[in-house]
Amino acid sequence: MKARIDAILHRDQAEYLDNLLPPSDALLAEMEVYAAEHGVPIADREVARFLEITARAINARRALECGMAIGYSVIHLARGMTDDGLVVTVDPSDEMIKAAEAYLTRAGLRQRAQIEKGYALEVIPRLNETFDLIFLDAVKEEYRGYLDLALPKLRAGGVVICDNLLWGGQVAGEIRSPDQQPSTEALREFNRYFVNHPQLRAEVLPVGDGLGYGVKI
Repeated sequence: MKARIDAILHRDQAEYLDNLLPPSDALLAEMEVYAAEHGVPIADREVARFLEITARAINARRALECGMAIGYSVIHLARGMTDDGLVVTVDPSDEMIKAAEAYLTRAGLRQRAQIEKGYALEVIPRLNETFDLIFLDAVKEEYRGYLDLALPKLRAGGVVICDNLLWGGQVAGEIRSPDQQPSTEALREFNRYFVNHPQLRAEVLPVGDGLGYGVKI
């Protein structure tokens, strides 16, 4: 979730693109309100839609998500996947898991999500699935670790999507506060690693708060 609507694009462009999206359905709109009121970091609407489109385009059957929160991205992924698709999603918070389970149940998708409680760096090594799609949206300082652990479990031709890679524009400009320095510097290093990774064809797109998109070769 980006810090403000014009964090990446100029405001008129950002507002135009935001208004171009169709309205969220009632459940997703409720989740968006909940996230805003409770400070829960969910994906921007355009990012969530991108996930659904990508899952549908590659006929994804298995997806791995690092950073579930209340399940907003899980719903989009599951809706884009095949009828037997499964999202393996990781989150350490009991509160987030409880909220996500409720929303996924109401969406009729609870059986399409395998929720792994824990920290992604600890959970990923014990997963035995082969994935079609990986979505990274958790601790920014840990992105490289997530990628290194998850990439061997991604099939050739599979897709990696990473959120928040422009970090409110800070990766390309001034760091706004001392508490933002570790995450910003980590993302600067990760972005170079990601787009030059020998097993990926990858780039960073100015979508949402900066979206990394890579295909495993």
